Amino acid sequence: MALPDFLVIGAPKSGTTALHAALARHPGVFMSPVKEPKFFLTDGPPPARGGPGDAQTFREHVWRRTDYEALFDPAPPGTVRGESTPFYLYDRRAQRRIHALMPGARLIVVLRDPVERAHSNWTHLWSAGLEPVGDVVRACAEEERRIAAGWSAFWHYVALGRYGEQLEHLFGLFPRENVLLFRYRELVHEPAATLDRICGFLGVEQGVLTEVPRENVTAHPDPTLRHRALSRLMRVGATVGRHLPGALAARLTEPLETALQDRGRPRRPLGWEQRRALIPHFQDDIALLERVTGEGFGDWLGPRDRSGGLMGDRPPGQRQARNGRPRVH
Repeated sequence: MALPDFLVIGAPKSGTTALHAALARHPGVFMSPVKEPKFFLTDGPPPARGGPGDAQTFREHVWRRTDYEALFDPAPPGTVRGESTPFYLYDRRAQRRIHALMPGARLIVVLRDPVERAHSNWTHLWSAGLEPVGDVVRACAEEERRIAAGWSAFWHYVALGRYGEQLEHLFGLFPRENVLLFRYRELVHEPAATLDRICGFLGVEQGVLTEVPRENVTAHPDPTLRHRALSRLMRVGATVGRHLPGALAARLTEPLETALQDRGRPRRPLGWEQRRALIPHFQDDIALLERVTGEGFGDWLGPRDRSGGLMGDRPPGQRQARNGRPRVH
């Protein structure tokens, strides 16, 4: 069977696209040509309903097992095979499907400050014209309604960042030695050392990969009348596109996507008032995450430091322990 040996399972907006691209450069690793096949997210075809733009995402879903295995058929002999679908960590049913089919799979988890992750997620959809709410705090308040309406996981800004619950379930299925866990900032600040850890975990040669390519960088258009008008057209186009063949739907929305990204500035930092409003969504789960992993994540509960970065953005050797003192490892 041409099944993968390992999976990059989470979290979304935590560098998984860049990590996939980096690992694909290793001669001992074969990464699926479809970066995010989503195979384990369903037992069959993807759902028919969803949020704005979800229809296009569902079209990209590789749900037939023969099609999924075909992704790995070209792998050269002796290479380790992998794919990256960052929603597998979030979806408990996906975790169980992975365990049922590949109980010995190696799993890679990248964790990002959940508030920053939610903001990046919201910005991605806002800049694409698909997010109708122009404020991340108010958009998070819409989450329960959107989940009930069947909007796909990428709209679950809060729930995607509750890693404690997700990992507690995962460790009930897989032995901990099968799971490699690290922070997003380690990938950013120490890419060579982090990639060596990953290669060692996968059993391939270390010292080959030294950098992570810049991938999936989201612009942040200003909330101008132009952006609002284009966004409305984009959502209408996405709705109409549900009833059109994939290629025709893409031709309908691609010019709008290009126009929306035009004149966009880099993603702006989250203000402290917004951050303070979102932290309570994650406080109890961060405590659970610390119990589950034995690691300290208290820096995610604070504001930005004087240098303008989050406390969790410090290089790994300067991360804080639960007692607040610097922890070196």
